[in-house]
Amino acid sequence: MIFRSGAEGAKVMRDIGYHVGVLLVSLYIPSAQSLKEKRMVMKSLKDRVAAKFNVAFAELDDLDKWQTAVYGVAVIGNDNRYLDQCLQAILSFIETFRDVEISDQQISFL
Repeated sequence: MIFRSGAEGAKVMRDIGYHVGVLLVSLYIPSAQSLKEKRMVMKSLKDRVAAKFNVAFAELDDLDKWQTAVYGVAVIGNDNRYLDQCLQAILSFIETFRDVEISDQQISFL
């Protein structure tokens, strides 16, 4: 919704179309032997994803496990096809990252 000033200065909302694409990805980090090593690998991956794509990237589960991580990636836009292409590109990018293996993934739209 977009806020615009009304005649009396009140906020008036107007509906707009938008979509949210979400990528959930489960990762295996075989080289990690501690949480510190896991965080180093994941920080590197997160920084590289952030540098290449304009998305939100957050750890969602397995926070206290050394060799596994579950991350969520979210992107917002007005075209589902574009969002799907963006999330597929991020997934492909993660696949090329040598320190992690993708054990599961799911793309959905809200």
